[in-house]
Amino acid sequence: MKINGKEYRTIWFDEKNQTVKIIDQTKLPHQFIIKDLKTVKDAINAIKIMKVRGAPLIGGTAAYGIVLAIMEKNDPNFIKKSSEDLIQSRPTAINLKWAVDRMMKKLSEVNNNELLKVALVEAKAICDEDVKFSENIGLNGLKIIEEIYNKKKDTVNILTHCNAGWLATINWGTATSPIYHAHKKGIPVHVWVDETRPRNQGANLTSYELNEEDVPNTIIADNTGGILMQRGQVDMCIVGTDRTLSTGDVCNKIGTYLKALAAHDNNVPFYVALPSSTIDWDIKDFKDIPIEERNPDELTHIEGLDKNKNLQKILIYPQKSKAMNLAFDVTPAKYVTGLITEKGVCEASEKGLKGLFK
Repeated sequence: MKINGKEYRTIWFDEKNQTVKIIDQTKLPHQFIIKDLKTVKDAINAIKIMKVRGAPLIGGTAAYGIVLAIMEKNDPNFIKKSSEDLIQSRPTAINLKWAVDRMMKKLSEVNNNELLKVALVEAKAICDEDVKFSENIGLNGLKIIEEIYNKKKDTVNILTHCNAGWLATINWGTATSPIYHAHKKGIPVHVWVDETRPRNQGANLTSYELNEEDVPNTIIADNTGGILMQRGQVDMCIVGTDRTLSTGDVCNKIGTYLKALAAHDNNVPFYVALPSSTIDWDIKDFKDIPIEERNPDELTHIEGLDKNKNLQKILIYPQKSKAMNLAFDVTPAKYVTGLITEKGVCEASEKGLKGLFK
């Protein structure tokens, strides 16, 4: 996708300098900065402090983290410890563990002197695969948008939450991919962009990337979606997910559950877009999903440009107040209209998922 008219992916390997390149998403939308990851600790730190974020991109970064570990010290114990540290860097997104496990399995099949070569090929394959998955998610979701447009014959208003755009994947995005495909096909779409407190990924990232692709969008406070649905100003919701159980229950950015409840009450279709790498086939009870609790500073402070265009971080709550910062919630399958995957659209259930992924 584009930034300032130039095509980018969110992560890539720089062969000339032997480093991994990422877009520092903590600086967006005010500053566009490309960072080098030179060690596995750099990759872990980038995941922890959310220089990279979004389940598919976290998985891609973890894959390249294994590459960096091998470049740093081609020692089995060091690589194994690095893989464990990568998995622990953010607990909720299942793609992280999936990517690390896939890398380690691949490396267990080769000799030591081939590790780096094989790791580079596999990390790139994981990223290339995600691009294809996201593109196919878009093509499958496009059919839903087309159906709405053919009935309405007017702009299709879509509400999304957080950032499940190309900045959360390697390219295209999950929830935004159908929107980009519809826009490229000439279908008039407009996106209601949830601000997504506390880190404002909707306002800072989703609106930013939609602007770069000339997709009409409007930022709204997180609590505005309900009244827009009551007024008939939302035709459908599409969100992403960090972990979807085989039961169809969806773990996503905090606030997703409330949007699903509002959509259910107002008969607004509520879709979840995801690649198969985000499906957790093992956990059956959503209460067993590890829900990340992040630093309260993300909630108590906010970052933005001052009048001199300098990036500043300021306290917005009373100094003596406590804050709780849960990063995710779970939307039960009964509130999900359908799951949009790279293999098609299915109902949010074990039967639906197993019908696509045998």
